[in-house]
Amino acid sequence: MTAADTPTTSPATSVLAASGPDVSAPTGSAPTVSAPAASAPRESTVRAWATQSVVLAWRQVSVMVRDKATFLQLVLVPILTLLMFKVVLGDAIGSATGQDSTYGTVPLVILVSAMFGSVAAGIRLNQERGTGLLSRLYVLPINRAADLTSRLMSEMLRIVVVTALLIAVGTTIGFDITGGVIAVAGIFGVALMYGVAYATLVLALAVSARPSAPLVPLLSLVSSVLMFFNSGFSPVDAYPGWLQPIVENQPMTPTIEVMRSLAAGGPIAENMIKVTIWTVLIIGVCLYPALHGYRKAATAR
Repeated sequence: MTAADTPTTSPATSVLAASGPDVSAPTGSAPTVSAPAASAPRESTVRAWATQSVVLAWRQVSVMVRDKATFLQLVLVPILTLLMFKVVLGDAIGSATGQDSTYGTVPLVILVSAMFGSVAAGIRLNQERGTGLLSRLYVLPINRAADLTSRLMSEMLRIVVVTALLIAVGTTIGFDITGGVIAVAGIFGVALMYGVAYATLVLALAVSARPSAPLVPLLSLVSSVLMFFNSGFSPVDAYPGWLQPIVENQPMTPTIEVMRSLAAGGPIAENMIKVTIWTVLIIGVCLYPALHGYRKAATAR
């Protein structure tokens, strides 16, 4: 056979053969065409960030629920604390303010549960950093902000669940919400604002501190000081004069007062402005340290 008798294949024919159906299929049968594989979103896209944050948030919730001791502490202890405040301080606060004490103690316990739950999440993050889990997550093809976002999302879910439980228990001891559905939604919204701000602060400290740092005593001290010096624990007028401006303007007091006004009726504008300022300020100050500290903790050797 000469070169002239050799069959030639044009480039177009080669491309069609490479990209077309399987030509080895038996005659008379339908050709088999393989579907192209679906491509995953690039890790730097908003879609990847949102999708991966949800998946990792579910992981955080699963870890929290499987740790039965921590889960019961995060759910049961706030309810017992609310009932204890009602029994021990109910009459004293009620006689001093002329209002049922539950309008202060229910918001107070909602915020306290948000704070101590965030402390538990911060401890878990610090432990995962020590075990090298953050480093393993960091080298995976996922969005860099997805893990931190997932932790905030799981905190938001926990706050919503615990707030709902505390409101339900509160209604049995006198916490009647007169503003209807809008007031209930407002209470959840304010609780989330405070909780997300505090959780951002805790995450920033957790990724910036050494694994052996006394994170629990420090955060517990801050939470305890805020818990005992606010208008939910005692009326502002009952504190010493020099302490009243601090108590009145610390983050918990305006948040409690907004919840109180939403439940019992009353003006909320001034305190809502304070809550918004505190939320924006805390998140604005802590967001960069949280992101930078997470990157540093995840890449540390």
